[in-house]
Amino acid sequence: MVETESYVSDVILFGAMALEAESVREQISRIVQNKNLRLSEGQCRLLSYLAEKSLAGEADDLKEYVVGVDAFGKPPSYDPRQESVVRTQVARLRQKLADYYRTEGTADRIFVDLPKGAFKVNFEERPLPSQAPKAEPPVARWRLRETLLAASLALVLAGGAIYFSIRPVRAERTLPGGIALTPELQQLWSPILSSIRPLVVCIATPQGGSSAAGTASGAFLLGQFLAPRREHVLLTRGDLLSLPEIMMDNVVFIGPSSGNRQLEAVPIDRQIALEPEGVRNLNPRPGEPAFLPERISHNPADADESLALISHTPGINGNGEIISLSGNQVSSVMAAVQVLTDPTLARTLVSKIKNASGEVPRYYQVVFKVKSMDEMPVEISYMFHRDLAGPKLASNAGKP
Repeated sequence: MVETESYVSDVILFGAMALEAESVREQISRIVQNKNLRLSEGQCRLLSYLAEKSLAGEADDLKEYVVGVDAFGKPPSYDPRQESVVRTQVARLRQKLADYYRTEGTADRIFVDLPKGAFKVNFEERPLPSQAPKAEPPVARWRLRETLLAASLALVLAGGAIYFSIRPVRAERTLPGGIALTPELQQLWSPILSSIRPLVVCIATPQGGSSAAGTASGAFLLGQFLAPRREHVLLTRGDLLSLPEIMMDNVVFIGPSSGNRQLEAVPIDRQIALEPEGVRNLNPRPGEPAFLPERISHNPADADESLALISHTPGINGNGEIISLSGNQVSSVMAAVQVLTDPTLARTLVSKIKNASGEVPRYYQVVFKVKSMDEMPVEISYMFHRDLAGPKLASNAGKP
């Protein structure tokens, strides 16, 4: 009887799957020791701590305060409301785990996942490569489309401009990793998705390594979102974008728009402007600052605070739509794209900018604060916005 109880305590059940606790611990050790993953000491402790709590069945009751004290050695006076170390490190760990299983961990038997909104780590046994079905699964086809998108971006950044046409193999809602077009995303994207005009995704001309990485990553994420919804999208670079394209097409611009003479030539009565050190509030209301600075830390252990600016404006003479997803940092560019492609963030945006009748303004500018670590957004929060007028561009401010 004693031996049976000991055996049961060393087995974790997930539906019809059973995993030995020792196998799970070996997988956690493999992840922690992976040099390419570059987990910090704090993230290693956090992963090991949450894994053990999950194995013991105690993770569901974990609170942020307890994790801070137990995993990070915080004093009893630690206040999670004043210090976000746990939330920040959990978000970083979640991203690192996803990166690991996209790269070195693709063939690992045990999949380790840290879902949002909880501290419980999930463990799932995956079939070995020899057990995988011979037919190409849908996820492999989806990765093929991701590869094509990445190749397209590489060509664009190398100096070309190309069209890509990538169609889903299955219905949109069944694609692995696909994003359902929620009512909020439909409201935000309807002017472009319902338009018969060609769509141009324009990547800001790289000014350095970080800028190139941020805009390329943002374009890749946007490409995943648009691929199932538009057949022909032109990818081009900022210095290759022409005025005829702006006049005839819809344009989504990714990255800092300053220095792009074509976009700057569009006569738009902007209420908010992105500057190298932060965001300029051109018409501050009572109590609002005229300038919002970014805070970039030189300590890798601290979170950076940058700003993302999303602008939806009319094209020249009111022809077409221009969406600008701007930021000075890799993380802020990524955050701007995420706001317009992630269902939860899109819901937040719509709730903030919709008017009294529940409608989203056709044209607007909105600022988000972005907390990041290792150039990855870990917290994206709305700050304020302005409604913009239509093609005549008469000043018209919206509610904050």
